[in-house]
Parts: sequence; structure tokens; C-alpha cells
Amino acid sequence: MRGKLANFFFILLGLVVFIFFLFQALPNASDNLVSDRTDPKTKAAIEQELGLNEPLPLQLLYYLNDLSPLSVYKQGSPKFPYLQGVFIRISAYQCWLKVPYLRTSFQTKQPVSQTLIDAFWGTMVLAIASMLFALIIGIPVGVLAAVKKGSYLDNALVWISAIGISVPSFFSAMIFSWLFGFVWASYTGLSMTGSFWELDNLGENTKIQWHNLLLPAISLGIRPLAVFVQLTRNTMVDVLDQDFVRTARAKGLSYASSVWKHAFPNALNPLVTSVGGWFSSLLAGSFFTEYIFQWKGLGKVTIEALQQSDFPVIMGGVLFTACVFFVLHLFTELLYVWIDPRIKYE
Repeated sequence: MRGKLANFFFILLGLVVFIFFLFQALPNASDNLVSDRTDPKTKAAIEQELGLNEPLPLQLLYYLNDLSPLSVYKQGSPKFPYLQGVFIRISAYQCWLKVPYLRTSFQTKQPVSQTLIDAFWGTMVLAIASMLFALIIGIPVGVLAAVKKGSYLDNALVWISAIGISVPSFFSAMIFSWLFGFVWASYTGLSMTGSFWELDNLGENTKIQWHNLLLPAISLGIRPLAVFVQLTRNTMVDVLDQDFVRTARAKGLSYASSVWKHAFPNALNPLVTSVGGWFSSLLAGSFFTEYIFQWKGLGKVTIEALQQSDFPVIMGGVLFTACVFFVLHLFTELLYVWIDPRIKYE
């Protein structure tokens, strides 16, 4: 566990440094906040306010200081809402013990942490819906293909799932959005874009729009669905050839019971690993799907921040997604050990 935490720390540090210097290739954030007629003094004041007038190494050091749980600030510096209390006072400096501070958005002036948390729930809803779609259809179809091994149905399902794996999610999103949300909209009643929560006609209260979830969830769930079909099929084929399954059948157990009660539980381990990995990928890889459907989530927020050179939101989105990915990966490993006690977690 300590080794994993140490590796994760260095990965986050590498991400911060990489994204920070990659950000320098983007247009200056102050250019998006001023017009062509803005005088140089006003632009310089904006850059000073955003901290963009400092040398790059110093900007990076300041950002790492804000992220660190143990940070050093000059006395009289702005008191961020994340500061918990003075830990040590040394001359004109104070050492603060705090939670990581992701700063505020250049564009909206809102705390980045709150922006990301609000967007995260949209991404989580979309990822869960996509995963349920993939599991509910993928596992039974995979079992059916294994039971019908070598048949035309088996070959057709394997061929279709191979196509599903090869099609990128953003391409599926564009096709589904255009086809079902525009061309056949009069029949489906669906729209090309929309979020899970939207304002009512009076613009006063938000309400859940379940129909907006359908197309993004299917578009994002096609690839894991295809993977689960092939993984379940291949694993079940191996398990069905084991001696304990033939023994169960020889003792008079029905074929359906031997498949679902004996073979299927023994095929779960690789499936659980795949589900955990794919769920993490759905959370981290739904960026373009969210943007195509204008689904309010981490992807849409991060891409819009990238277009506006909003560095705090870009960096916060990347780090937040990395943390979610790590937590889900750790949870998957613990679940794997719980399912198969023969495996020891180190």
C-alpha cells in the first residue's frame, strides 16, 4: 500500500509539471479576458492579478505550494477558504496545515474545487448508466455465445463485438447524436444535446431529464459492452470445459444450473478486474462524449477550460480525474482479493 501511495504521489507531481509547461503553449489566459482595445496597463494588471507576470519556475513553485497540505505563505497574504490554521510562524512567513487549494477559475472567479465537484456528479451518473448498460447486455450475451460455441450465432456475436471494440466512443457519440437526436428526432423524441439536470420552463428549479441520459450512456457503453461480451465468452468457454462442471452435469444438475451456479461464479475474477478498469476509464475517458452531447460533467468543463486557457480548471480537472482513477483502481484490487481469497494484497 505504501508503495502504491508513493508511486501515485510521483505520478501526480509529474502530471502537475507536465500540464504546467504544456499550458505555456496555449494562448495567454489574459488574452481571453481583454479585448483588442484594452490598454497595456490594464492587461498587465490582469496578468499580475492572475500571477502570470512571475517567472515560470516561480509560478510552478507557487502552484505546488497551494496544492501541498503543508504550505508556506507570507503574513498578511489572502486567507483562502481552505486554510485551516497556522501551524508554525517563522519571521514574516506562516506555515499552514490545510487541504489542497486548487485556486479559482480565471473566467468565472469561482472555486475550482466546487466547479469540479458539481461537474463530477454528472460524469458519475453517465459512467454508472453506461456501465449498467454494458453489464446488463454484455454478460448474458457473452454467456450465450459461450454456450453456443462454434455456432453461427457465436461467430456473429464475436464479429459484432470486435466491431464495437474498434469504434471510438466519440465517433459513436457523433453518429448517435446526429441519427437519433436529429434525423429521427420526430420518432425518438430525443435531442442532440442536453444534461441530466436542466432548468424548468420558468428557469427557477432544476429537474432531472432522464431522456437526455439515453444517447450518451449508449454511446459511451458500446466499447465496454463489446469487451464484456468477448471476455465473458472466452472465460466461460474455458470454465465450461473444467472437470467440476462435467461432474455437476453427471450428478443430474440441469444445464442452466451448471452454467449459472457453477461455471459463471468461477468466471467472475477477470470480469471484475475488467469492470473496475473500464469504470475508471469511463470516468476519465468520457470527455469528448460529454462535449458532443453538451453533457455537464468533468469532460465538458475541462474542454471548455482548455479553449479559454483557464489553467486552474484544466489542472484541477486532470488531478481530480487522476485521483478518482487511483481510488477506483485500489477499490477494484481490494474487491478482487475479496472475491478470490487465494490472492494476497500487498
